[in-house]
Amino acid sequence: MNWFEQFDGYCERTDFTYWSEPLNALTNASFIIAAILMWTRVAHLFWGRVLCAVLFAIGVGSYLFHTHATAWASLADVAPIGIFIFVYLFVVNRHMVGWPIWASLVGVLGFLPYAAGVTLALDPLPFFGISNFYWAVPILLLAYAALYRRQMPLTARGFVIGAAILSLSITLRSLDMPLCDAFPVGTHMFWHILNGIMLAWMIEVYRRHTVEAPPASA
Repeated sequence: MNWFEQFDGYCERTDFTYWSEPLNALTNASFIIAAILMWTRVAHLFWGRVLCAVLFAIGVGSYLFHTHATAWASLADVAPIGIFIFVYLFVVNRHMVGWPIWASLVGVLGFLPYAAGVTLALDPLPFFGISNFYWAVPILLLAYAALYRRQMPLTARGFVIGAAILSLSITLRSLDMPLCDAFPVGTHMFWHILNGIMLAWMIEVYRRHTVEAPPASA
């Protein structure tokens, strides 16, 4: 694999110069700002701080991808996103739902075949196939909200809000190329802005859970 191979997958990009995607690049500040703001709010939570650090890395990685547009930058973009999903899922399973450690880890590993199944199911569908993998996350959030709505109603409502924001974000991501002729700067920048808000909100949901509900486990 050529890690320095460049490719164009976004409406805003017109060539392979560094600033060909200025809006897509600069809107990654949403992740950086969100991470900094949430850092102080979760000062008492180890896993909250871990999530903030990964959120910061998402902003950096995505910035690199939308400026360099290379294979290595793509990895820098997607790897922190995957890490955030895994860490947050562990936090939900272990510290919010209260599963034992072994079950929490199995639940995290179970995300891989689950996401693969969702991706394969959505791939042939018009529109949904564009961002097929990402739809696995709001679906999972809604599933947790439904399963634990009585055990932790406020947290479940937080999951629903997060799923709604992410669904809008994924929709705008998917419209980037289809609307390119009508909206030449593209809609991918809104994916960044809304995701910064959504990920900060999910960290806030965790923080509120620790305040409003008795600890599920130490």
